Amino acid sequence: MTPFQRYIAEEIAVDHADGLLSRREALRRLGLLGIGLAAASSLLAACARDESPPSTGPGTPAAPPPGSADTVPTQEITFPGPDGRTMQGAWADAADARGGVLVIHENKGLNDHIRSVAGRFAGAGYSALAIDLLSEEGGTASFADPAAATAALSAVPPERFTADMKAAVGELSRRLPGLPLEAVGFCFGGGMTWLLLASGEPRLATAVPFYGPLPEGADFSGSRAAVLAIYAEKDQRVNATRDAATAALERAGLVHEVVTFTGADHAFFNDTGPRYDPAAAAEAYRLVLEWFEQHPT
Repeated sequence: MTPFQRYIAEEIAVDHADGLLSRREALRRLGLLGIGLAAASSLLAACARDESPPSTGPGTPAAPPPGSADTVPTQEITFPGPDGRTMQGAWADAADARGGVLVIHENKGLNDHIRSVAGRFAGAGYSALAIDLLSEEGGTASFADPAAATAALSAVPPERFTADMKAAVGELSRRLPGLPLEAVGFCFGGGMTWLLLASGEPRLATAVPFYGPLPEGADFSGSRAAVLAIYAEKDQRVNATRDAATAALERAGLVHEVVTFTGADHAFFNDTGPRYDPAAAAEAYRLVLEWFEQHPT
């Protein structure tokens, strides 16, 4: 099992422990990852909680998501990928762009929530490209079952993810010549953001991984990006790699800031999910835009 497969499997188990998935559904999703019943049952037991599941926050946002008032509609695009492949994505064009943002989705693939995030960045002055990392499989929309899309992502080798993200950075550079480029990813996409930094991608001015798992042996020495790493206090699983991420940033000499939101949980920025935290999301969005402005090159 690769590190990202393990991350996705553990995420399913934690969702079950928090009461977000029934045991039957959790076992079904783990089965789609190729995990047998005995191993899946052991994983669920290992992630079980001794006490009642914690509060996961409001199911319906109490206020509009941050930046939603200025959201720019996205359009579906294709662009050249590695080895002659065609990549898919959602493009949001800012009226007077100050930069471009690569938006990297969660383990559910490119969905409407991630499209809305791209549109919000465009509304704030940063044209955005939300990549579909399932392009080679026909795109996220080709999966009727979101759990099957997650399973497909878990089977992709990290090298392909890296090549696909570099192609997306190239597409941003082509559309926005001379402007600073940023990368922002959430959960699984946060891990992809770390992976892109570890690849030595030199074209990013900034990178913002939201509660993303750190790739094993991450070395950021080839990057020049200023990194804003965002974590959630209750997200113990991802927080276990926070010190290692900080140490890797320091070894590489990168400008960085590590922020942990008190009282927030994993995926707190996703306004369509059960762990959404409106206050933390609004503050995180403010910090991200401020980070872009502070590190324009």
